Amino acid sequence: MTADITKGLELRSLIKSSGELEISLQQVTIPAPGADEIVVRVEAAPINPSDLGLLLGAADPSTAKVSGAGASTVVTATVAQANMKAMAGRLDESMPVGNEGAGTVVKAGSSPEAQALLGKMVAVIGGAMYAQYRLIKAKEVLPLPDGTTAAEGASCFVNPLTSLGMTETMKREGHKALVHTAAASNLGQMLNKICQKDGIDLVNIVRSEAQEKLLRDIGAKYVVNSTAPTFVDDLVVALEATGATIAFDATGGGKLQGQILHAMEVAAVKAMKVYSRYGSDTFKQLYIYGRLEPRPVEFMPPGFAWSMGGWLLFPFLQKIGREDAAKLRARVVAELKTTFASHYTKTISLQGVLNLDNLRAYAKRATGEKYLINPNMPG
Repeated sequence: MTADITKGLELRSLIKSSGELEISLQQVTIPAPGADEIVVRVEAAPINPSDLGLLLGAADPSTAKVSGAGASTVVTATVAQANMKAMAGRLDESMPVGNEGAGTVVKAGSSPEAQALLGKMVAVIGGAMYAQYRLIKAKEVLPLPDGTTAAEGASCFVNPLTSLGMTETMKREGHKALVHTAAASNLGQMLNKICQKDGIDLVNIVRSEAQEKLLRDIGAKYVVNSTAPTFVDDLVVALEATGATIAFDATGGGKLQGQILHAMEVAAVKAMKVYSRYGSDTFKQLYIYGRLEPRPVEFMPPGFAWSMGGWLLFPFLQKIGREDAAKLRARVVAELKTTFASHYTKTISLQGVLNLDNLRAYAKRATGEKYLINPNMPG
């Protein structure tokens, strides 16, 4: 089943020194696989928030314009001068986009490991997935169970492993319950299913009554709405009930991070038996793992027993080691169609990524709105 494939389209993102973003499709050569390599026909690749960071950079989506047609379509948008410093590391470099995806192995090298994958459905992570074909080493893909579709396997790395990484971090750092923001997202729903299955108390922070209902409908017990006038009081009540002292925040800006840490401190002080002017000695940890909100973080320190820092999936996987990371991946495969099932708002082609209506929709990073790209879908 070796296919004669030498060319394919790939999505590229370029930010020019002039302050202009350019997104385009390029025809690239597909090298013949080496002995331990395979070529995957990419049939599904999700647009994750981390992908948008590379795809759009610091460009303003409202300034986007389109020219050309078909495979020659080009989208341009303006990057404000104030944001150009943050883009310094990628200026004038055309970059492939797409962290993860899934598809069928259509070419394989001569090694037994590569040949065994020929014709199989596999999941891939490693960048450049918004492309019709992806050359990669056989050992770096995840073979999917028979009967799994590309859409079912496309998101089996970033969101599932991130949600598992949160509960694993909680356990390793000695906490017993956790808080999660942007909780109605695909990732948030997965985290709820994990916590319910594993008996972990989870405090969900959402931004609307509709999101609150969505989570309660899937069994979430503690859900608080950050737009409600009683938000802080509601959060303290949930923290008292759960004892949560670690939080994972996807917004990355504004006042929410400080509100969470202060609410944790209020809950901890209420449980103190002896007064201390330094506050509680219960340690509180907040990790920022996303930047949905571009504003700076604004807060006053809640006492002295706290920490705020960044958390990213791949450094975490490296930290826990290959053996423990493999256990997490095995759980994802075993529960791919249940705990770790993803839901998509719309499936679009590579050319569809360059449609301005689509671009402005997924650029909003709206909770619960997830787009899937099928690079081999016509049009």
